[in-house]
Amino acid sequence: MFLHTSRLQFEAKPDRPDAHYARKLQELIGGAYGEMTVTMVARLLDNAPSEVTAQAVAGDPVVAAVIGGMDPQQAIVSGGGPTLSDSNGVPWNGRYIVASGNLMADFRANVAAEAQGRLQTARLYNMTDDTGVRDMLKFNLARDTAHQNMWLAAIEELQEDGLEGPISPSALFDEEHAEHAGTIWHNSDGPAGAEGGWASGTAPDGVHEFSYVMKPEPLGGKGSTPKPDPLLYATSPANLGLIEKAIRKLT
Repeated sequence: MFLHTSRLQFEAKPDRPDAHYARKLQELIGGAYGEMTVTMVARLLDNAPSEVTAQAVAGDPVVAAVIGGMDPQQAIVSGGGPTLSDSNGVPWNGRYIVASGNLMADFRANVAAEAQGRLQTARLYNMTDDTGVRDMLKFNLARDTAHQNMWLAAIEELQEDGLEGPISPSALFDEEHAEHAGTIWHNSDGPAGAEGGWASGTAPDGVHEFSYVMKPEPLGGKGSTPKPDPLLYATSPANLGLIEKAIRKLT
């Protein structure tokens, strides 16, 4: 069950229509880190109302801007309202949602999503001088701050309660190749990689030790592939003779 109200959590009052900016705002509605994504994540985690109302807030300036002439889809399909798509008109889809069932993994994904959403909101804030739109974005920035802190606090609580450790999942440590669990391979130019906190010392999980391999060597031999099924007609040395026969027939 979800609380539904026609009242806005924050009422946006744009100064004037701005069709170009309205399209940019679509990213905050139907983009990978937009309100539709965090709304669905929140519903899966029983925290829907704040995200649903934030989505309604984000829609208002788009509606106002569309009146000035905007994306034909918004006029023809949605009757002047926002669409569940990003700023390029690509429809929102459920693949943006992370809901694995492992709370540590999911909470970290939520922190990243809120960070990306706040980053995009901050960029949009600097792309307009409309006081009404900026006022709305100030509210959205504050809510993204609150949500990031909420998920970060939840991560700490998971660890304090012993439900999850810093590595997700907290399992199979005895089965993994432990000799590779702390090694960082140098795969870039210059020596700076070895100077980072990930290059030596105790890892954040408090169990593993970091070590930096300056000249890593491949662990396996030359790669190979199994013989393809001939009925799939994949090009392969295994059917090279057949290809040559076909070429001779054509010439």
